[in-house]
Amino acid sequence: MKVVFSGGGTGGHIYPALATIETWQKQDPTLDVLYIGGERGLEKEIVPAAGLAFKALAIQGFVRSLSLENARTIYLFLTATHKAKQLLKAFQPDVVIGTGGYVSGPVLYAAQQLKIPTVLHEQNSVVGVTNKFLARHVTKVGVAFPAALKEFKPGLAEVVGNPRAQQVVAGENEARFDVTTLGLQPKVPTVLIFGGSQGAPRINKAVAEAIQQFNGRPYQVIFATGKKRFGDVQAWLQEKQVTVAPNVAIVPYIADMPHLMPHVDVVVGRAGATSLAEQTALGKAMVLIPSPYVTNDHQTKNAQSLVAVGAAEMITEAFLTGTTLFATVDHLMTDPKYRENMAMMSQQLGVRDAADEFIKLIKSTVK
Repeated sequence: MKVVFSGGGTGGHIYPALATIETWQKQDPTLDVLYIGGERGLEKEIVPAAGLAFKALAIQGFVRSLSLENARTIYLFLTATHKAKQLLKAFQPDVVIGTGGYVSGPVLYAAQQLKIPTVLHEQNSVVGVTNKFLARHVTKVGVAFPAALKEFKPGLAEVVGNPRAQQVVAGENEARFDVTTLGLQPKVPTVLIFGGSQGAPRINKAVAEAIQQFNGRPYQVIFATGKKRFGDVQAWLQEKQVTVAPNVAIVPYIADMPHLMPHVDVVVGRAGATSLAEQTALGKAMVLIPSPYVTNDHQTKNAQSLVAVGAAEMITEAFLTGTTLFATVDHLMTDPKYRENMAMMSQQLGVRDAADEFIKLIKSTVK
């Protein structure tokens, strides 16, 4: 079988594709894959490093204000669609899959014009502009969140979860992470707080303000600041003469996150689609602090969809302080029944075999 995947710009669009490909190649070693990405996105490095055939298109997104740059965007879309058609005619795929980002637009559009079956994956609870446009003509849509179903015409979309979650679940039974390397104790309730690999200044500031309150509580705190922001946090704590108790570990980054997760009871962080897919698949109670700096405010909408069913609590950045953060986390960590109920609701939203489910959906479109 020959398949084309297209998605890029950010890891949130790339990793679901790679997770699907990895699982599919294990099921079918003869699977022939071509990945079409953008010239400037992360995919141009990540995809070839994964050993996959890669072709690049020049593409960019629309500027939301009136701008001559949008004329260039339209021109690039048309030329990218033409090049995508040439690539598809040469490769002759059975199906084309888009996982989001600007580059998936011309690729899926070209496939639709060539009458090739097309499948779209929507990672967020709210559908982006590109995917709304493409959904008019795709064969099928797989969504990560049930809340997204209502944005597509009846029968077009199915809940398949986020394929990245299946990789994380695979590491669940290999809980090799030794928390004693962080100076913490095994089998003590633990909360992990992080703002992504780069760290988030507002989250870091709130956690730093709350350290003295976390000190000595009957649970443990792992605070990952982000590599570039570790020094800033340490400098702030020294300036304010804040001591850090043995139940609190402050680290720049957790390289082996999948193997740490089985040791963690509550996760505090952003509400990106991939992170939520991973946490719900593992059934983690969550305190979500959505980034207000993302397109269409989709992280807030992702978080709200979990809060609505009792799978998480949310603190917006506007209300984020050391006091509000500590109060929310402390309530969860000192009320095991509340925490366990939240974890149960989280797990009900998770799709542990998401890659398998997405592959089934893709195969159903091929005659």
